[in-house]
Amino acid sequence: MSQATPVDETQEQVDDLNEHMRMRRLHLEALQGAGIAVFGRRYDRTHLIGPVKEKYQGLPGEETGEDVRIAGRIMALREHGKAAFADLADQTGQIQVYLKKDVLGEETYGLLKHIDLGDLIGVEGHVFRTRKGELSIAVGKLEFLSKALRPLPEKWHGLKDIEVRYRERYVDLIANRDARDVFIKRSKMTSAIRRVLDERGYLEVETPVMGGLAGGATARPFVTHHNALDMQLYLRIATELHLKRCIVGGLEKVYEIGRIFRNEGISTRHNPEFTMLELYQAYADYNDMMEIAEAILSTSCEVVNGTTKIKYGEDELDLTPPYPRIRMDDALQKHGGPSLKDLRDLDNARRICKEHGIQIEKSDGVGHIIDKVFEHFVEPHLVNPTFITDFPIELSPLAKRREDDPSLTYRFELFAVHTEIANAFSELNDPFDQRERFEAQAALKAQGDVEAHPIDEDYVKAMEYGMPPTGGMGIGIDRLAMLVTNSQSIRDVILFPTMRPRAAE
Repeated sequence: MSQATPVDETQEQVDDLNEHMRMRRLHLEALQGAGIAVFGRRYDRTHLIGPVKEKYQGLPGEETGEDVRIAGRIMALREHGKAAFADLADQTGQIQVYLKKDVLGEETYGLLKHIDLGDLIGVEGHVFRTRKGELSIAVGKLEFLSKALRPLPEKWHGLKDIEVRYRERYVDLIANRDARDVFIKRSKMTSAIRRVLDERGYLEVETPVMGGLAGGATARPFVTHHNALDMQLYLRIATELHLKRCIVGGLEKVYEIGRIFRNEGISTRHNPEFTMLELYQAYADYNDMMEIAEAILSTSCEVVNGTTKIKYGEDELDLTPPYPRIRMDDALQKHGGPSLKDLRDLDNARRICKEHGIQIEKSDGVGHIIDKVFEHFVEPHLVNPTFITDFPIELSPLAKRREDDPSLTYRFELFAVHTEIANAFSELNDPFDQRERFEAQAALKAQGDVEAHPIDEDYVKAMEYGMPPTGGMGIGIDRLAMLVTNSQSIRDVILFPTMRPRAAE
C-alpha cells in the first residue's frame, strides 16, 4: 500500500508505521468476518461528553442512575482480564468507559481485542464514579462506528514536526486538544463579531470573489481564466469597492466576512488566502469606525477568554477601550524617525532608508518608503492596542483628504503586539478626486508597480450617482484570532494553510 511519508521519518519509523497499519487491517478483517459493520451507520447520541462531566463533577457517591448514549474516538485502552477501561473523546471532552465481560457478553467482549486506538465507537450505559474517584460510564451496549486504519501519531513517532501538523491538520486536531480549542475559539470570536455588527443594524452581504479588476487595495492579485467568456479574471484582493457600491445603492450599513487572495509572500503573519471583515456605514467617518473597532476587539477577547486582559507571548495586554490615538507623523518623531515632510522628497527618503539600513526596492515610491520607515521606527513599540491616524495621501488612494492638511487623509490603522489589526478610512466620496487618484496609481503601475491600484471606471460611475459620506474599515480575522488565542503564527489559526508540495521541499 502506497502512502505519503513525512520527509524527516527514519526507515525504522516508516517500518513501524507499516506494521501498525498491517495489524489494523487484520483487525478490520476479523471484525468484518464476525459480521460487524465496521464503518457504521448513524448513531443517535443522547449526550455529549463535556456536559455529562460538568453535570456530575460534584457527584458525591458512586452511582447516578442516568443512562447515556455517547460516541467518540478511543484515545486510550487498558485491559484487565474480564474488564477493560477506555478513554473516549468527542469535541466537548474525554471520559472513561468501563467494559465488563459479564455485561457485554463473551462474544462482544471478545471483539475488544480487535479495537485500536483512534477507532470510533458508540456506547450506551449509566454514569458512575469509580472507587478511585473517576467519573465513568459502565457500558451495557457497544457499537462500532468507524475503523482507524492509521495509528494516532503519538503511538509511533509523535506529531512533533510543525510542518506535518499544518499539512495533516486532521491528525493535529485529533492529537492536540489545544489545536482543536483554537479553532473552537475562532468560531466563537467570529460569531461575536457578527453579533456586534448585527446589533448595530448592519446587513451581512456577499460580493464577487472573481472579477475583471482587482481593486480596493494595493496588492498583487491571483489571475485566472474563464473559458466560456474567454476572459481574464482576478481573485479579489479586497471586498471594498463592491461594498461601497452597496452604500451608493442605499444599503447604508453593510459588512462581509470573506476570503481574500493576495499573491504575496508567506510568513508568520501572511497567508496567500486569508479572511477579512470589511464594513461600511453611510453618514459616518473614521471616528465611528474606531468605536466599532474597540467593540469588536474587546468583545472578541471577552468571549474567548472571559476577560479583556490577556497575555500574548511575553507581553501583557489590556484590550479594554478606549485605545490611544496617535498621528502617524507624531508617532514617527516620538520614536526617533523622520517627519513625513522629510520623507516626501524621494531622494531624501531613499537616503534616510540607507542611513538606517531599511531595505527598499528601486521601484518603491514615496508611499512604499513611508510604510517601510514606519514599520522600522514605530511598529516595534506598539504593544497594547493603539490607533495610528492621519496617513499620508500616498498610502491612501481611497481615503478622504483632511480639510486642514490635504496631504493627509482621515485614515487609521489599529495596531496590537506590533501588528496591524484594522485599517479604516473616512471614505473618499468625491468622484473627481477619486479619478485623479486612480490615474496616479495607474501611472505607478505603468512604471512597474505591480501592486498599484487599477482604474475602476465602473466604481467612478457609481460614485457619480452620489455616494454619501461613509466610514469604512477592514479587520484581519486571522490576525485577530492570533491575538485573542495567543497564537504566534497565522498558520496556527487557519485550518488548512497554504503549504509547499512535499516534492519541492
